Amino acid sequence: MAEAENLFANGYREVTLLGQNVDSYKWENPETSNLVTFAQLLEMVAQVHPNLRVRFSTSHPKDITDEVLFTMAKYENICKYIHLPVQSGNSRVLELMNRTYNREWYINKVQRIYEIMPDCAISSDMITGFCTETEEEHEETLSMIRLANYSMSYMFFYSERPGTLAAKKYADDIPIETKKRRLNEIIRLQTQVSFQHNQADIGKTFKVLIEGDSKKSTDDFKGRNSQNKMIVFPKVAGYEVGDYVWVKVDDATSATLKGKMVEIK
Repeated sequence: MAEAENLFANGYREVTLLGQNVDSYKWENPETSNLVTFAQLLEMVAQVHPNLRVRFSTSHPKDITDEVLFTMAKYENICKYIHLPVQSGNSRVLELMNRTYNREWYINKVQRIYEIMPDCAISSDMITGFCTETEEEHEETLSMIRLANYSMSYMFFYSERPGTLAAKKYADDIPIETKKRRLNEIIRLQTQVSFQHNQADIGKTFKVLIEGDSKKSTDDFKGRNSQNKMIVFPKVAGYEVGDYVWVKVDDATSATLKGKMVEIK
């Protein structure tokens, strides 16, 4: 809390609560024995100031509780974006990965997020070609991309790491050519879904925190909206990095939204 307050006082306008499984956070006050959950911490940081945006990463699906979701929905400055790694869309593979949830449970969690926050964007991590994965199981990962409607994903093929539980227990038995082909199928589909996701934002207006100049032109600013999407828009005199502006989207690629600043009355 002190760090967040100090950052805001020094001009910062966005903080990220960062942890391996950040929403597993739980702190017990040694003096009162009161427990502070992640949802309560999230609310406390959001209350530092309405102009301090709050993000968090990375979530484990098992710890994204309704309490966290309702807290996110309650505060405008808690960004409506959740990184929710799935790793695989198949229950058997998830069990081999020791992920502690199955396909149906994960789908229900995604549906609950959209139920409480229809404007939330969800991104993911996925690994294809895990030990013994079949073509049918790979297809279930592809179907998960469609079902969850991920805004973007980090996608990899499985590679054995010495000393890990998977390396000790399972043979790395999927040929590299198969892994690469499956990964390319996942990337191709996610690119299509991301494009459709961004196309749906054309015509919408978003609050954007200016982060700096666009990579392609110093005539344009870049910044992110609440859903963690990068938006590029022409500069207007009088605005600078750290300012919030409203941008109406008029074009989109699979990776970037493009638009123009507008006045909100």
